[in-house]
Amino acid sequence: MKATVSGTVVDQQKLPVAGVTITVYSNNNNTAVTTTTDANGAYSVADLYTGTFTSGQSSDYAIYANKPGYGFSPTVADPAGAVRREDFNGYYRTVIRFLPMPARNVAGANFTASRAGDKLASLPRTGQTVSYASGDDAAAQRGVSWPTKRYTDNADGTITDQLTGLVWLKDAGCVGASNWATALTAANQLASGACGLTDGSKAGQWRMPNANELESLVDAGRANPAVSTGSGFAGVRLTSAYWSSTTYMALTSNAMAIRFTDGRWVNGAVDADGGFNNNKASSLNAVWPVRSGGAGAIQLLATGAYFGPGGGGGQTFGTADDASLQLGVQFPSPRFIDNGDGTVADTVTGLTWLRKADCINQSWSAALSTIQGLASGQCGLSDGSKAGQWRMPNRAEMLSLSDRAPTFPQADYFNGIPGSDGVTVKNPVMFSNFKAFFFYWTSTTDAADPTQAWSIFSCDFGVYNQPKTSTQLYALAVR
Repeated sequence: MKATVSGTVVDQQKLPVAGVTITVYSNNNNTAVTTTTDANGAYSVADLYTGTFTSGQSSDYAIYANKPGYGFSPTVADPAGAVRREDFNGYYRTVIRFLPMPARNVAGANFTASRAGDKLASLPRTGQTVSYASGDDAAAQRGVSWPTKRYTDNADGTITDQLTGLVWLKDAGCVGASNWATALTAANQLASGACGLTDGSKAGQWRMPNANELESLVDAGRANPAVSTGSGFAGVRLTSAYWSSTTYMALTSNAMAIRFTDGRWVNGAVDADGGFNNNKASSLNAVWPVRSGGAGAIQLLATGAYFGPGGGGGQTFGTADDASLQLGVQFPSPRFIDNGDGTVADTVTGLTWLRKADCINQSWSAALSTIQGLASGQCGLSDGSKAGQWRMPNRAEMLSLSDRAPTFPQADYFNGIPGSDGVTVKNPVMFSNFKAFFFYWTSTTDAADPTQAWSIFSCDFGVYNQPKTSTQLYALAVR
C-alpha cells in the first residue's frame, strides 16, 4: 500500500515559510524524495511505500526540513510518528521518524522555523552570587532566576524542583553505590515503598538522570555538597560520584558522572578526579533517581544523545538510558546560524557567540577583561558590537553548546571536520577553529577553591576546575 505524508512549516510567529526543502528519507534503502513548501508553508509527499520489504524490514522513513538561514524543529500529531535525533553520515538531524509508516495518509508532520535571534529554551542562573572579578558570573547574573522557593518537599519521599519541574528522590543516598548497569536498573525499578517513598509511584516511572538533569542540581555557589542550602535533600554522597544515563561517546565503556563535593564532572581515574572514576563496569558510583513532573520555570535541553540509524554511536546502552529516552528540548536542524559577521546564532538558547574560537587565549582574569573590551573589528567581528556588550559565558551557557551525539572530539564537530574516528562530517561549519583537546574558560568560579574557575573541555564538554592563573586556556565570548 501507499501513503501520503503532509504538513506545514511556520516560523515562531506562526507565519508560513515558503521555499523550504522537505526531505523524506527511506532508512530501508537510503534513498530520498524531496519537495518544497508553497506560499502557505504547506507540503505533501505521496506514494510512500507502507508495506514490509522482502528482508522483513518494515517501511521506515525520516523527514527533515532545510532552508539556508533557518533551523527547523519538527512536531508530529499522528501517533505513528515520533520526533527523534538521528545520524546522517555525521550530520545529526532532529527528524520525524515513521517506523513503520502506517498504511494510511498522515497529516500534521510539521516544522517550526527559527531564525537568528529566536530561541526555544531559556537557561537558568548557575547559583553563584559571590563575585570574584568584574564581568564574572555573579556580576553578570545571566539566566533565569531561581524560584524564591526552588525545592518543594512533597512529604512523600520526593522533592520537586520548581526550576526544572523534575521530581527527585529525597534520600540521595538510599540507592547504594554500584556499577552503571546495576545503578540504571535500580533507578528503573524504584517504586513507592522503597527509599522512604509513599508517593504511589511504580517501577518504570523513575529513571537515572541524564547528564543535563544531573547537572541541574549543581549549585555553583556551594560546595560540600554543591547543592542549594535548604533544598531538603538527605544523604547526598560525597565519597562517590553520581552516575548519569549519558554514555561517554568517546569511550562507550564510560558514562558521564558528577561529584557533588564541588560539582566537578568525572572522566577517568586521573589524580585530579580525587579517586573518582566513570568506567561503567569497574566504578562504584551512586544514583540519584528522578522522574518527570510538571512544568518548571525552564525546560532543560536534550543532551543530543540519540538512538537510531547511522553510525557514530547511535545506540542505547540500557533500558531508559539517555539515548533511548532523548528527553529535553531537542535541537533544531541545523542548530547554529552563521550570521556572516563573525558571530554565530544559537536557535536553541537565542544566544549570539563569537565565531572565531581561537582568538582569546589568556588567564581567567585577562580573558574576562579582553571580552569586556571586545568590539567590532576585533576577532573577526564586523557586527557593529561595542565594548561592554560581550561577556565570558557562565557554566550553564558554555555547557549549553554541548552535543553528546557527534564524533569525538566535539570541537571538531563544531568546526565541521571529521573527528578522530574518521567519520565523515557533513554538517555546516559552526565555529572557526574551535580548539580540540583544550579547556575553555567559564565565568563561574569553583566555590570549593576560589583560586580556580570552572572550564569546559572541548572534547567531551565535561566541567573541570582549572587554576585561574593558567594561560593555556581559551575563551569564547557571548551576548
